[in-house]
Amino acid sequence: MSYVVAGENESSDSLLRRFNRKVQLERIMSAARRQQHYEKPLSRNKRKAIGKRKETTKALKRQY
Repeated sequence: MSYVVAGENESSDSLLRRFNRKVQLERIMSAARRQQHYEKPLSRNKRKAIGKRKETTKALKRQY
């Protein structure tokens, strides 16, 4: 569980922004969404393969 300690004279907006950033960095919401429904192993492997393909094409584009 993520938590953020409020600093002295810190506004609630900045505190909320810091908490949201921490949750995103720890990938809590994405894990919760991923585990919300059962995903078949075939679907999981397919999703991972598509992700790897995207990463390699992105890396190739960066080289040029």
